[in-house]
Amino acid sequence: MTTIHRRRALAAGSLAGALAVGSLAAAGPVFAEPGDGAELPAQGIVALDDSTTPVDLTQPGSMDSVNMELLANIPKNGHFTAESAYSSDMAFQGDYAFAGNYNGFTVYDVSDPAAPEQVVQVLCPGSQNDISVYGDILVLSTDSRRTNDSCENQGVPGSDTTSPYWEGLKIFDVSDPTAPEYVTSVETACGSHTHSLAPSKDGRTLYAYVSSYSPNVNLVNCQPPHDLISIVKIPVKAPETAEVVATPVLFPDGGYEGAPGKSATSGCHDITTYVKLDLAAGACMGDGILMDISDRENPVVISSVRDTENFAFWHSATFNNDGTKVVFTDELGGGGAATCNPTVGEKRGANAIYDIVDGELEFRSYYKIRRTNTNTENCVAHNGSLIPVKGKDIMVQAWYQGGISVFDFTDSEKPTEIAWFDRGPLSNERLILGGSWSAYYYNGYVYSNDIQQGFDVLRIADAAGVGKQKPNTYKEFNPQQQIPFHG
Repeated sequence: MTTIHRRRALAAGSLAGALAVGSLAAAGPVFAEPGDGAELPAQGIVALDDSTTPVDLTQPGSMDSVNMELLANIPKNGHFTAESAYSSDMAFQGDYAFAGNYNGFTVYDVSDPAAPEQVVQVLCPGSQNDISVYGDILVLSTDSRRTNDSCENQGVPGSDTTSPYWEGLKIFDVSDPTAPEYVTSVETACGSHTHSLAPSKDGRTLYAYVSSYSPNVNLVNCQPPHDLISIVKIPVKAPETAEVVATPVLFPDGGYEGAPGKSATSGCHDITTYVKLDLAAGACMGDGILMDISDRENPVVISSVRDTENFAFWHSATFNNDGTKVVFTDELGGGGAATCNPTVGEKRGANAIYDIVDGELEFRSYYKIRRTNTNTENCVAHNGSLIPVKGKDIMVQAWYQGGISVFDFTDSEKPTEIAWFDRGPLSNERLILGGSWSAYYYNGYVYSNDIQQGFDVLRIADAAGVGKQKPNTYKEFNPQQQIPFHG
């Protein structure tokens, strides 16, 4: 196989004027996903011999790749330049990419992927600001206690458990993507760490499955037990009337009770819907679940699995196109630790691939990038999506400072990496939380939201074996709302 394997300098994309909405942002938390992951056992963090890392990936600013090419980068700017202004999740519609940030979100014009343009920046602080779009509706998640539900808010200090606060979903009108307009908010129990869209079959109603977790007896709106999700109903023609219509308990037995280094289940972290098949897969801290969502307001768990040996925190889920497999991720260390090394090993902080057999999840294998990262690089499995290749199961995935990996899991028991891109460490002096938060395929290109270095556009080389990609596969794409592609 011919490969592309070379160092590259950062490519500067064009930058248009920014529009700010709201007020000053509060400082961000210490980790990319506060509260995620289980603490690494002491033996998991040790001094590494960096000789196992490619030499040109041990120095800040270094860059390397195999079968991937960085086409463009738009650095963080405006209200999003602070180290604590973490870039987060993304969604896509038409010629636009919508990129979340702990301080708000940015809209990019990607009609020319090699030369993307920033068209608007919306200041609306409230981590994580995970984002989805559906028609004229944009949905934003807030999982930090704020003084109010507007974009002019401040964070409530963690030590303050008595002051009134708000967290949940914000809804915007993006009928003009260059000028988003705030519509309304919906408060949800324990906030909204992530959300997943599940439109009704007639398309008139948009449901958002809200994932949240970690209740606290001291917080009035986040009381234990919290073994549920919130379902928000958003009428497409009247989004201002959105409301919580159900809070189904998914774990009536309480879920996994946890263990040293393993998270207990107290809600879900992320749910991926596949409405064409009336299925959803949930990554729920200590449990991985499969749900029947044919009744959108009453999801039913039909299969549940645990990995008490290697998984610390069930973080996210991705179906294959046929809906016969699920790739679950383990965010060991909450995204804030160096776990891509021989000490932690190949089975922790990894993906786990499950086949769906007669409605039940059956484990097949683990997948983890094999490159050893330095001690100053946070690296663990994170957000990714399918690449539409007929007859194959191929996924692109972010690994924080471990970079971006493309792997083939057509054979569930033998997943194989076929392309990757890695910037190397941000610093050799200290671990600066950074790297690719989300890496998604959209209409022929891979888009990445780098926590510190901004918005990236990449292309996968033909040598990777993904074939010639159709430029208009999707009109709209939300990674937590899978839609089928047709070869």
